[in-house]
Amino acid sequence: MTVLLDKRFERTLDTVLKAERGTSTLELWTFDDRRHRREAEARFAKAGISARCRSAYKPLLHFFLEEVERTELVAARIAYPIHKQAAANRFRLEAYPLAGLLEGVDLAFEPRQGDGFVYDVDLRFKDGRRETHAVLAPNRLHGDAQDRPTVSPTGWIIRDGKGPGERLETDYERLFEAICTAATTADWPESEPFFPELAVDVAFPAEDEPLDFQQEAVSLREALHEDLYFTLLDVFHRRSGRAPGDRTLQPGRIVPMVVGRGEKISARVEVRPIRRFATKANDRPSEPIRSAPGFARIAAELKKVGGTPFDVRSVGGRRIVAHHVSGSDVPVMVSGGQHPNEVTGVLGALFGGQALTSKPNAHFTVSPVENPDGYALHQRLCRDNPNHMHHAARYTALGDDLEYRSSDKLWEKEIRAVAQRLTGATLHVNLHGYPSHEWTRPLMGYIPRGFEMWTLPKGFFLILRYHQGWEEPAMTMLDSVTRRLGKVPGLADLNRRQIALYEIHAGDAGFQMINGFPCHCSLDERSSVPVTLITEYPDETIYGDALVAGYKAQAETVVAAYDAWQICAPKA
Repeated sequence: MTVLLDKRFERTLDTVLKAERGTSTLELWTFDDRRHRREAEARFAKAGISARCRSAYKPLLHFFLEEVERTELVAARIAYPIHKQAAANRFRLEAYPLAGLLEGVDLAFEPRQGDGFVYDVDLRFKDGRRETHAVLAPNRLHGDAQDRPTVSPTGWIIRDGKGPGERLETDYERLFEAICTAATTADWPESEPFFPELAVDVAFPAEDEPLDFQQEAVSLREALHEDLYFTLLDVFHRRSGRAPGDRTLQPGRIVPMVVGRGEKISARVEVRPIRRFATKANDRPSEPIRSAPGFARIAAELKKVGGTPFDVRSVGGRRIVAHHVSGSDVPVMVSGGQHPNEVTGVLGALFGGQALTSKPNAHFTVSPVENPDGYALHQRLCRDNPNHMHHAARYTALGDDLEYRSSDKLWEKEIRAVAQRLTGATLHVNLHGYPSHEWTRPLMGYIPRGFEMWTLPKGFFLILRYHQGWEEPAMTMLDSVTRRLGKVPGLADLNRRQIALYEIHAGDAGFQMINGFPCHCSLDERSSVPVTLITEYPDETIYGDALVAGYKAQAETVVAAYDAWQICAPKA
């Protein structure tokens, strides 16, 4: 093992307390949870300093959470800042999920006139009072890991009410920069993969703050995990000479583990052999599945599909097992677990496959966990943070997205090649999910670059890709699938609720609606299968009844697509 970084960091609130003796009043913005900020205010008071410690992360949301009598509020008008190096809706997105928390309040957003990172807020209360506030949202302009101009939240300090204040580099930012610098300056091999596993172990004491709305919570640790993972990918994109976002990059496995235990802030980065994580071993086959199952339960459910098993090996040496049910129907391929933190896809493939076996002439393959190394990693990450989305488990043990792999050695992707050889399928139903709560990267522009479309939940989303000459049958199939899904109890309502909130915070949705379902349809010939239907259910991270509803919707999609394809697939 090679250690690249092993460092502790002093909490910024403690640093400021020691440095600002003699100051009468302070306003601070740091990346700290509510408890640590309130405790710091008490320590400042004992030192004779009147301090207000605010959150640098989502400052407008925290203003409403901590400084506004929300139960007495009737209306809120918010003018949000605009910056030429940020998306036009960036600061409107940052207010999410304010509209959900202010149910019944007349809420309106509009772009702010003038410069500065400030929200102008006009509030009206039940007793007729009106208040106006200028809510500071400290940001800085800097370059990201690819030197692209980026506007990101940062710490801030104002002393004795004098002037606009100045940037305060926080412990959260220093820790992040130290990790990225260690990875950037290390002596790596000339060719990919650069390492077997890059373990990034972070202790950052900050409690997640659940919000009284759907799956939402304020989580500095989850945001840090996301920023570390995708920024380190950018570091190795640049080193390899690949374009930003190129999903064929194979740096090795990057594993940020961000925990909140204790009170010390620390970071350790080391290169180590790839770890083989176990999954749940205590699943009981007689019990309903209400969380991600272990491999043993998956194997038991897959066995119920019947047919003939076939398998390939993952990069980490795990078996990837699929089943082929042969019949006279038009064949269809079904898969899940390409991105294994998207659990409803795994379960939807299993139960969709079981449903198809009741058809007398069924012909299909089902591969429920295409990326078992990522699936095991996801279960390990969930032991510390079960409600985080954990995108470090998204890709393979090589660090690439298996669908984009084009090398001679396909590893995980070989399961699709075998399925197509066995069946000659012209439709691939590829089950996925996306975050059920907001996805942010606060230290690199806030909105996840390259994944801007998925930053907020917007219902059960369908993506249709087809080859030249296949548009008509593909669109006919999609129309049939969405009509059938519209009859699934609660699903259309989920779409309406999430899309309504999405439009308040993101603006115009910009996607096509087909029978009440958000869709994106395009000519795309990257796959060897002429038509691919990709599902995206908001499932990161849901459990219990919500998970059951999610995988039932996925399974229904499998059956609906299969049935429709029997009718509208071109005849040989």
